[in-house]
Amino acid sequence: MTTRDARSAERSAVKGNGAGRVFPPAGPQRVLALAQLSNSVGDGAYYVTSALYFTHVVGLSAERVGLGLTVAWAIGSLVGVPLGRLADRRGPRGTAVLLALATATAVASFLLVHGFLPFVLAACAYASAQSGLGAARQALLASLIPAGARTGLLAHLQSTLNAGLAVGAGLGGLALHAGTRSAYLGVFALDAVSFLVCAALLWQLPSVEPARVERTDGRVGAGRAGESPLDGRGRRSGRGSERGAAAGVLRDRPYVLVTFLNTVLLLRMPLLSLGIPLWITERTEAPAWLVSALFVLNTAAVMVFQVRMARGVTGLVTATRSIRRSGLVMLASCMVFALSSGVSPWIAAAVLVAGAVLQVVAEMQHSAGSWQLAFDLAPADRMGEYQGFFGTGVTVARTMGPLVLTALLVGWGTPGWLLLGALMLGASYAMGPATRRAASRSSAQPERPAGADHREAAGREESEDAHREGGREFRRSEADRREDGVRHPKGGNRVRLAPAGAAAVQGAEC
Repeated sequence: MTTRDARSAERSAVKGNGAGRVFPPAGPQRVLALAQLSNSVGDGAYYVTSALYFTHVVGLSAERVGLGLTVAWAIGSLVGVPLGRLADRRGPRGTAVLLALATATAVASFLLVHGFLPFVLAACAYASAQSGLGAARQALLASLIPAGARTGLLAHLQSTLNAGLAVGAGLGGLALHAGTRSAYLGVFALDAVSFLVCAALLWQLPSVEPARVERTDGRVGAGRAGESPLDGRGRRSGRGSERGAAAGVLRDRPYVLVTFLNTVLLLRMPLLSLGIPLWITERTEAPAWLVSALFVLNTAAVMVFQVRMARGVTGLVTATRSIRRSGLVMLASCMVFALSSGVSPWIAAAVLVAGAVLQVVAEMQHSAGSWQLAFDLAPADRMGEYQGFFGTGVTVARTMGPLVLTALLVGWGTPGWLLLGALMLGASYAMGPATRRAASRSSAQPERPAGADHREAAGREESEDAHREGGREFRRSEADRREDGVRHPKGGNRVRLAPAGAAAVQGAEC
């Protein structure tokens, strides 16, 4: 990606980071959003139909489906890091395209599944390709989009994701209504095609090949094209490299701690899909259809307000502040949810809606903050590897969340809600010290407004030019004056040209 491309991307990203639009402006950011939309439509249809397809059409038991998916996503979380490292070494665009094609192939292979072992193999291929694709896309985004515009773009992508999931869920609902094998197969074919479209869109983006840069230890290694050992924000890009590439991201303990705390906060994901539905049906008198209504409320709120909620997050300080606020709001949400037990159906419904509103506000605050931390605390030349590791938090939360939330909410009831809220609050407040420690290890600098990097670089160039020109003028002036003093002596001495203070001011301005 050339400097001109980067500046063009920055200008359009900054210009179009308004809160009122779902799609970002034209440029790489819009292509990324369209790629996100294409495969999220397919995923939305897949999510609402896959369980019934594997149980009713393939003939697997629910227990075997659950076991197979757990094994698959556990493997996917482990594979995400090396696939992210592959994106760093081979280039994120090409890696993302190949993994999108691999995901399409894995989804299509579900059409040929007729037993448990083929199902597990296909699910492992799907989960591994999805995990690697997420890491490669994040690395590609970091390479194409200026640092100050990334969180705003991710907010756009989240809104686009929810819009696509909503459309896909509607299409999946039509397949469920039909209930035929052909309808289910059509959904899987749609999901596979959506990833082919995603791959084609990603291929349209500028190529970002890895560059060989000299690290601080004198060795040469891979890095982003156009970046030096000091990245665009003035911090060392080879932080992880200095500790030894063989050790991997796990040697970066501050980043591991930040990822762990973020994983705790990500328990909000199975809370919406599993915890709240179980609470409504097992512990309240609210109507069962409220489960669907709360899901629609969450999806619509993120579509409309996520970009606006992310506008103020521009660096580490504002990111940790947003996460702290999310912890407070999440505690309030848990307390409100706890009040929905033991009351009449309509009072319970009203209380649950209020809790869901607080929950989605906390979700958007946490998302904006965590996106910023994931990028700002990662070394620039290992972005894919670090994003792959940070993304394992989603898999761990989805894997462990059902066990934790079922025990807390269904087993303990109201005390379980309070304990969950306290856990979220503690993790959100611990994120500040953990981030400061990680930032001090990476020499990360505080937030900078979008566009500051290029403007500052241009300003430095102009300042240096002016300094050099001013110095030449000053030296010529001094030489002329000395020569003039020699030609016109007074009392045998050179003429004093100016007070010492004036000369000092002149020199300081040069």
